[in-house]
Amino acid sequence: MPVEIRTLTGENLKNALGNLARLRISVFHDWPYLYDGSMEYEAKYLQRYAETEGALIVGAYDGVRLVGAATGEPLGDEYEAFQQPLRERGYDPDKIFYLAESVLDPAYRGQGIGHRFFDEREAHAKKLGFGEAVFCGVIRPDDHPMRPADYRPLDPFWRKRGYAKLDGVIVTFPWQDIGDASETEKPMQVWYRKF
Repeated sequence: MPVEIRTLTGENLKNALGNLARLRISVFHDWPYLYDGSMEYEAKYLQRYAETEGALIVGAYDGVRLVGAATGEPLGDEYEAFQQPLRERGYDPDKIFYLAESVLDPAYRGQGIGHRFFDEREAHAKKLGFGEAVFCGVIRPDDHPMRPADYRPLDPFWRKRGYAKLDGVIVTFPWQDIGDASETEKPMQVWYRKF
């Protein structure tokens, strides 16, 4: 059965948050995120999408099962930690759409779903009147002991989509790594595109 892509807003978005939480915990457990998540943390973190006008989830469904998802919302409604580094460089967060998480079950990769996630979020952003978008990519050292030997960064994929790193624009945001007792701040590189 082919994967169906659905753009979710409003009540449909709210109804998908529990499945998105489970998917995030599963996919973000792997490199480079190494996220040791919980449903309690996820419920709190994802609630902002239910409360933000203009937020969306692009869901990839195999039948009724959510196997992938990408989220987005106006950057001006995101956590201050994501806005401030851009504001400091002269960007107006109220004019930028934020492409947040993008998670896909490994069994479904290599089928063009990642491109669809970008296509749908960018189309949604344009419909809302945005002409710029950003997302963040986690930064881990090349010699990290948990880095898989066969890891291939997604930078070439993002560049083909028209995104470029904003040199020196780094967001820090806390989460708990596998094996850690508490959350620590993680650096993330900001990528930018003007439509």
